[in-house]
Amino acid sequence: MDKVYLNGEYLALSEAKISVLDRGFLFGDGVYEVIPSYSGHLFKLQEHLHRLENSLSLIRLDFAYTTAQWLEILLPLLGDGRDQYIYLQITRGVSAKRDHAFPADVTPTVFAMCSDIKPLSNIEKGVKALTIEDSRWEMCNVKATTLLANVLLRQQAVEQGCAEAILHRQGYVTEGAASNLFAVINDVLMTPKKTTEILPGITRQVILELAKKNEIQCNEAMISLAALQSASEIWITSSTREIIPVVELDSVKVGKGVAGPLWQKMNQFFQENKSLI
Repeated sequence: MDKVYLNGEYLALSEAKISVLDRGFLFGDGVYEVIPSYSGHLFKLQEHLHRLENSLSLIRLDFAYTTAQWLEILLPLLGDGRDQYIYLQITRGVSAKRDHAFPADVTPTVFAMCSDIKPLSNIEKGVKALTIEDSRWEMCNVKATTLLANVLLRQQAVEQGCAEAILHRQGYVTEGAASNLFAVINDVLMTPKKTTEILPGITRQVILELAKKNEIQCNEAMISLAALQSASEIWITSSTREIIPVVELDSVKVGKGVAGPLWQKMNQFFQENKSLI
């Protein structure tokens, strides 16, 4: 990470500063995106920008750049073609005083930085996960910077030797603390349908597209916690971790306790196509 972008300037990370009155710092009043880059190509850029625009709209932050403007900002951050990701954050900006109400005539803060994607070693061995009651707010479809609930849920899982917390509400699973969820149930690839209770992941959408293209039976629907516990395969997905098999859930083996055959296929499809999508 040689340089970052902050409000129109490219700076060394150590030189990038924001005001303590920035509403992102005071209230978590902002949104963000994580955009992978494979071989210098920003993955599903339009979809990421569309989700960013939706998040901005839902928090009533009037801010818009064209795709060309975003490319002008983001491309100089990329390195030498290695796999990386852009972290992009927009807050409501710096106000004259700390007040919960929206300030008038404030300029949003725009920050972006680039980091290397570090693939999980021995990914085929899979990871462990823990199911936890979903205690987050009701607007999980907004990619907001207010992630304290996610942080606490993920930490609870980590402290029990797990890589992820899989969340549930009223007997139905929603998503991971930092990921979307897929499960193979009765030979059908399932994922919770899009509601305000989940973040509509870009990798999630790519998997659905690849499933359709390759004639893999797939369904977006409510998944009960009981059905998840009987799944033959469980995956967690995100922009930086791609598709990770869960081989143990709540200390019980998932399927045969190894990455399943459908994961093998889907991961191959994803790896073959990610630089082309």
